[in-house]
Amino acid sequence: MAEEQDKLLEEAMQVVKVASFQMKRSLDNDKLMEALKFASNMLCELRTSMLSPKSYYELYMAISDELRYLEVHLVDSFTKGKKVNDLYELVQYAGNIVPRLYLLVTVGTVYIKAKQVPTKDIMKDLVEMCRGVQHPLRGLFLRNYLLQCIKRDLPEDSLDEKHGTLDDSIDFVLLNFSEMNKLWVRMQHQGHSRNKAQRERERRELRILVGTNLVRLSSLEGVTVEVYKTKILPAVMEQVVGCKDPIAQEYLMECIIQVFPDELHLQTLGAFIEGCGSLSPKVNVKTIIMAMIDRLALFAVSESAGTEISDIPLFDIFSEQVANVILARPEMPIEDVVALQVSLVNLAVKCYPLKSEYVDKVLEYTAGALKDHGKFVEKHSIAPGTPVAKQLMKLMQIPLDKDGGSILTALALEHYPALVEFFAYDLRKDLAVVLVQALVDKEVNLTTVEQVGTFLDVVAPLIADQPDQPEDEPMDEIDFSEEQTLVGRMVSMLNAESLDAQFQMLSLARKRLGGGGELRIKRTLPGICFKSLQLVRAYFDAGADSDELWEKKMQKIYTFCHQTITALSKAEFSDLALKLFLQAALTADYTSFEKSESIAYEFMSQAFAIYEDDISDSKAQIDAISLIVGTLEHMKCFGEENFSPLATKCTKVASKLMRKPDQARGVCLCSFIFWSNRDQGADGGDDDEVDASKQVLQCLQKALKVAKSCMEPVVQVDLFVDILNFFVAYYEKGAEQVSITHINKIVELIKENIDKVEGEEADQIKQTFHNTLAHIEIEKGNPTDGKRSYAEFEA
Repeated sequence: MAEEQDKLLEEAMQVVKVASFQMKRSLDNDKLMEALKFASNMLCELRTSMLSPKSYYELYMAISDELRYLEVHLVDSFTKGKKVNDLYELVQYAGNIVPRLYLLVTVGTVYIKAKQVPTKDIMKDLVEMCRGVQHPLRGLFLRNYLLQCIKRDLPEDSLDEKHGTLDDSIDFVLLNFSEMNKLWVRMQHQGHSRNKAQRERERRELRILVGTNLVRLSSLEGVTVEVYKTKILPAVMEQVVGCKDPIAQEYLMECIIQVFPDELHLQTLGAFIEGCGSLSPKVNVKTIIMAMIDRLALFAVSESAGTEISDIPLFDIFSEQVANVILARPEMPIEDVVALQVSLVNLAVKCYPLKSEYVDKVLEYTAGALKDHGKFVEKHSIAPGTPVAKQLMKLMQIPLDKDGGSILTALALEHYPALVEFFAYDLRKDLAVVLVQALVDKEVNLTTVEQVGTFLDVVAPLIADQPDQPEDEPMDEIDFSEEQTLVGRMVSMLNAESLDAQFQMLSLARKRLGGGGELRIKRTLPGICFKSLQLVRAYFDAGADSDELWEKKMQKIYTFCHQTITALSKAEFSDLALKLFLQAALTADYTSFEKSESIAYEFMSQAFAIYEDDISDSKAQIDAISLIVGTLEHMKCFGEENFSPLATKCTKVASKLMRKPDQARGVCLCSFIFWSNRDQGADGGDDDEVDASKQVLQCLQKALKVAKSCMEPVVQVDLFVDILNFFVAYYEKGAEQVSITHINKIVELIKENIDKVEGEEADQIKQTFHNTLAHIEIEKGNPTDGKRSYAEFEA
């Protein structure tokens, strides 16, 4: 088929090429009649019915280009005074109607340019005579040629009665548009029914020919709102509605929206939307109305909108007319109904950002439409992936997209949570993820208990199992982890304006999140714990004078925090609970008040309890000991009565680690506890420092004893070097019980055993030992006032 079309087009183009050459040669020789004969021969190729619309268009363009040469020559002749009398009548004697009318249009254009006769008479004559070609394809291109030739010469002066006024131009284009649309629609009913799809495809290829008329109408200068409202739009809508062809109606309505200015649309909204209700049932009215709403929404927020748009109740007009269209089309799919509401919400958010009641009105209408539809009467009946679900998700997300405050505004709407009730579990969960992500990304603070309650209600599928949740659905661990991490981040957005309100919000959040099950609380409750610790610090910084119940409230928050961490511990998240207890103890140490020491002691004792009961892995144990030691080292609130059992307990558990190397290193770490607490004794004097240095020495000697019991030389020497560094550090810090004698002995011990070290780690151990010795030699050679001397060090 394609090869046949190419062959036919090539033959026709060859004829055009020869005829156009002869026409130009005749024109150059001033043989006008002969040139017209060759032009007629060339135009006869447009009489064919064998070419497809695409091939016919190529042939038409080639011939149009050649006719331009004829037109330019005739205009030039008229300009130079070489007039040919009765040329307009003469070309009408061409043998065939197609060449005759093309020549007539060409000569008529020349007459218009030369002002030979009134323009309006030529226009009226040509547009009427083109009715002589009723073949759809040939007629469409002929009338397109007519419009292209005359469009620049259409009269636009309202006062020039002789040559024509704006009304004459409008009448000409409207008549040409009407006739072209009839020809275009007629193409649908030619040929066999089995070729329907091909005809529809060909029609869509030719639609721009019809739309060009509307483009020319929109570009006429002097078209006012009144002219458009009373003359142009009624005539166009009459033709669109009257043709009853879905393809034509859909395309032409889209043309009206796109080609005419927004200012004209604003004044004729009612008529346009009313016309939409009269279109064929097969036309997708939703797309048309949505296109108009979206265009005017963009115009309303543009700089060119001016003040005139504020005088027009856009939302009210669209809302009423859309409701009328939906009422007039009971067969409209529910997803199309919701899609129209999506455009209305988009209009409300862009044009009326301060009027949230408009959005709520749309949501209310949507909920009513879902109930009336019958299929969605029951709750949780709209499943994800369906067309209506996709539109509803758009509807629910638009109020969230503008700025952070819009999230809170949307949640405050009466019908926002109500509409969520129609969603099935998976769809509610998808919306919940969108809401939490928006809250976190835009850093929107929830500042009241009511806001927290409403938000947690809407995102309930993320924070707890739901009654309608599928039981046999496999859980995607990665997605679940990401969702719960997101919920954990949401907790950081709970920031009330008052401290009391903050505690109420955290209590509500803990209650709701705590019911989410063991898999969820691992990621959600730690955030609650940290927010409560921030809160207690805020109370402390405010001071006791800020509230009569200041101390009781501090204790209450610590109790709340203790309960939260205990919930994690019971869920067997031991490592996490231990770290949180230690963090709470540090906070209690910071917030110094009457009960702070006992509270801190309770948190530390709970950490020890978790260590003994739940942590059995040797690596986890040494990590836990390191954390406990680091916490105790930084705490200053304990008196001797509480410090001593904690420090002793820490040393005890360190010495009971499974592996000997871990025992030695753990006991060394415990020495930090005693040294950091040297100023916290009864009098904080020199005796306390002496006691601290004794305890440090005891720890180091105990570690050295454990190290000596190790049988593997590499492990043993490595421990000796580490313990040596502890001795050197404490010697330089001024621990009196740690003497140069201790350092000399352990250096000698290392020297005796270091040659036994073999393997990959030997070089690293030896290098560390040599670095320590080099440090001591530097300090020995450069004694500094205030530092202990290394003069007795034996290299």
